[in-house]
Amino acid sequence: QVQLVESGGGLIQPGGSLRLSCAASGRIARILRMGWYRQAPGKQRELVAAWSSGGDTNYGDSLKGRFTVSRDDAKKTAYLQMNNLQPDDTAVYYCNVISETYMNYWGQGTQVTVSS
Repeated sequence: QVQLVESGGGLIQPGGSLRLSCAASGRIARILRMGWYRQAPGKQRELVAAWSSGGDTNYGDSLKGRFTVSRDDAKKTAYLQMNNLQPDDTAVYYCNVISETYMNYWGQGTQVTVSS
């Protein structure tokens, strides 16, 4: 059993910043890929940012520069720093982990709302 616990979402004004955290626990020895996706109402889930064990990081279109993904391997935790948030960034943000056995895990999601 693997658990992903997300935190850091909330309501923020345009131009503000938020930092999301995702901590993985349970039966997971090694993480191959860990990151964030988001889903806005009426839209498909899309990649926000993710890092791979090989050192690569990937960002969704037009997000690099405003969003930064980082990690703490010892804590099996990923962070998503989001700056200059805009109303279009409003979505449920989901943590995603792919384990060394290629199992795919999702967090419960955390709501980010950007509104004045």
